Amino acid sequence: MPDVSWDSYSLLAVYSSMAVYAIAFIAFAFDVARRRDPEEQRAHERELVTAGGGSAPTTTAPATTARPARRNLAKVGFALTVLAWVLHAAGTVMRGIAAERVPWANMYEFALTSIAIIVGIFVFVQLWRDLRFLGVYITGLATVFLGVATVNFYVSPTPLPPALQSYWLVIHVFVAALGTGFFALGSGLSILQLLRSRASGLAFVDRLPGASALEDLSYRVSVIGFIFWTFTLIAGAVWAEHAWGRYWGWDTKEVWTFVIWVVYAGYVHARATRGWRGTRSAWLQLIGFAAILFNFTIVNVFFKGLHTYSGLE
Repeated sequence: MPDVSWDSYSLLAVYSSMAVYAIAFIAFAFDVARRRDPEEQRAHERELVTAGGGSAPTTTAPATTARPARRNLAKVGFALTVLAWVLHAAGTVMRGIAAERVPWANMYEFALTSIAIIVGIFVFVQLWRDLRFLGVYITGLATVFLGVATVNFYVSPTPLPPALQSYWLVIHVFVAALGTGFFALGSGLSILQLLRSRASGLAFVDRLPGASALEDLSYRVSVIGFIFWTFTLIAGAVWAEHAWGRYWGWDTKEVWTFVIWVVYAGYVHARATRGWRGTRSAWLQLIGFAAILFNFTIVNVFFKGLHTYSGLE
């Protein structure tokens, strides 16, 4: 039977993580609003030229005017994000212990796990590239989505319905959450790309990498998400055959999963083969992520079908 005490500890950890995410959001917001000093401006320009394949300028600032390129507020925001993510991950694990199963069998649990994966990807991708300029987007998204999930989607832990009592629940839903995490990161980069290309002159926008660099990063992470989503679609069909004796039944959830796949397939194909660059590719990426949000919220709540496992009455 579900353990209510573990669920209480889980909620405490989740609420604590929301508070820390909110503080991290404030730190990141103050960081992006800060005016860049001259040395940081020159370092930023060298970074953009190098990212574009050119040669960096050879001019060097006097030693007396040099300042550290690292930003203290960004460091504080990132450290708080890591702390919030640890609390968030702990709350997710405790929810699984309370339910005595994997914690992604209803809308609340899927939101809990997916947001933890989104933030986790943001945290660990720093080992590859400094993307702390996405901190406002990531921590803001985590704070808002966790708030919506706990207020509107929370349900007490319950046993799995028969259709979900399968190892495919572990594989299919977790891979879908991974795909969602990479798509979320790509959407944040696409939003910044649009800002960078259309709102130059604003202090915080001018401190971002170039629009082309942001577009390339968005494409790369979206391709990873597309690979996971392709596996999600295939795994879902295999699970459907095991559970209901057919691979495809035009259920609302199945249709929207395929719609999302088609949108991102179009994005990857157009960007790779037809040279779609600039704002068109950014908007197509955002349309795909909007379809994911629609699939998770509207489809789960208002449409009936074999996949309606929201847990809501």
